[in-house]
Amino acid sequence: MDLPSSPSGSVLVDPWTRPGRLPLDGPLEQATVGRATLSFVTGLLGLGGAFLLFQFLLSPIALLVQIAMAEGGLSMEAFQDPERLMASYTQELVVSNSVGQVLGLAVPALLAARLHSSEWAGYLRLRGVDGRLLALALIGIVGLQPVTQWLAELNRALPLPESVRVMEQSQLELIRSVLQSDLGLVFNLTMLALVPGVCEELLFRGYAQRQFERAAGPAAGILLAGGLFGLYHLRPSQVLPLTVLGLYMAYLVWRTGSLVPAVLVHILHNGFAVVGARYVEAHPDYSVRTLEQAAMPWSLVGLGFVIVAGVLYVMHSLAPRICDTRGGSERSSP
Repeated sequence: MDLPSSPSGSVLVDPWTRPGRLPLDGPLEQATVGRATLSFVTGLLGLGGAFLLFQFLLSPIALLVQIAMAEGGLSMEAFQDPERLMASYTQELVVSNSVGQVLGLAVPALLAARLHSSEWAGYLRLRGVDGRLLALALIGIVGLQPVTQWLAELNRALPLPESVRVMEQSQLELIRSVLQSDLGLVFNLTMLALVPGVCEELLFRGYAQRQFERAAGPAAGILLAGGLFGLYHLRPSQVLPLTVLGLYMAYLVWRTGSLVPAVLVHILHNGFAVVGARYVEAHPDYSVRTLEQAAMPWSLVGLGFVIVAGVLYVMHSLAPRICDTRGGSERSSP
C-alpha cells in the first residue's frame, strides 16, 4: 500500500505509519543517482551480497570454528568426505547455517534499512498487525499447503540435469540426517523454521521488497520479491512452490503494512514440513522422499485454491478500511 516518495525524495509515503510517511534521511538517500535506479540496484545488491555472505563466508567460517573446537584443532579431513561430514557434524552444520542466516541475511537487512531512513523499523515494516488480517494470513497458509504440494509435483516432472538432481539429493540427505538425529524437535523447529522465517523475511520482504516497490511500484515489488525468493534456495525442483509461497508472503506484507504476517506464515510453513518429515522418518514404512513425492488429491488442491482465493479477496477489501481507520485515529491523536 506504499506510495512513491515525494518529489523531493525526503519522505516515503507509508499510510500504515503514524505520520503517514517515513523520512528518507539516510546516507544512501543522498546519492545523485535516480531514485528508481538506486532503489532497484540496492535491492538486487542487497539480496546478492547477503546471499554470498551467508553461503560462502559466514556459514563456512562458523562450521570451521565448530569443527576446530570439537577436534581440538583445525582439520580439513572431515571436508573430504561429505557423508562423514553430515553424519559426524550434523548439529554443527545446522548451527553454522543458522549463524550464517542471522549474520549474513538479517543483520545486513537491518543495517541497509538504516542507510535509507532513521526510522529503520518502519522502513522494514517491523510493526504490529491487525488481528483479523493476521488470522486471514494464517488461514491462507493452511490452504496453500496442498497447492504448493501439487506445484511441487508439477515441478518435479520438468526435465532437470542430473548434476542438479545430485545437488538437491545432498540437501535432502542433510535434512534427513537432522531429522534422524537426537537433536530434538524444538531444536529442529528453531533452526529450520524460526531462524529462516525471521532472517529471510527481513531480507526479502523487509528490505528487498521495499526497494523494488520504490523502484517500480507494488506489483513489481511483489513479483520480484516472490520470484527471487523461489530462485534463492537453489532447488530447481522446488522453484514453483517456493515462488508461489514467496508471492503470497510478499502480498501479505504489502497489503497489511507489516512484516509480521509473512514471518509467521514462513515459520508455520517450514514448521509443517519439519513436523511432517519427522513423523514419516519415525515410521519405517515412510521416508522424506516418500513425503515429497506423495500425490496430492485433487479435492484437497481445489479446496486449497478456494481457501487462498477467499482469503485474498477478503483481505484485499478489508485491509484498506483498517488502514484508513487506524491511520485516521493515530494521526488525530496528540
